[in-house]
Amino acid sequence: MNIFHRPQPPKWSASLCGCGGDIGTCCITCCLPCVTFGQIAEMVDQGQSTCVQQGCIYCVLMLFSCQCLLSCVYREKLRAKFGLPAEPCHDCCVHFCCESCALCQEHAELKARGFDPSRGWKGPATAPPSMPPTMKR
Repeated sequence: MNIFHRPQPPKWSASLCGCGGDIGTCCITCCLPCVTFGQIAEMVDQGQSTCVQQGCIYCVLMLFSCQCLLSCVYREKLRAKFGLPAEPCHDCCVHFCCESCALCQEHAELKARGFDPSRGWKGPATAPPSMPPTMKR
């Protein structure tokens, strides 16, 4: 047993150029990046903001071609939440150079960690399912 063995730092579950392995998310992101961004932002904010709110803000920023400034902030928040490295470069560089790929990677990361961004914030991924009020004792 090696007493000097250090645990490996967390890594991204999907590559940046892999479209997250989900062709549906890839197509939506290429055509309507505001939708994918809104879903990611709602998850990262833990429901404090909605997909619609964040998607609309993203659309307004798209009019001025500066949406990557907002999306790179959320990439940084996502990385901090899960202890992920800034790979392959700084968050803003990733979003500036390939916005769609970055959004797909972030979406895939949330799914790999037990969240479903397309369904919106429902609580922590490890939370037991809630029972409808009519089923409680």
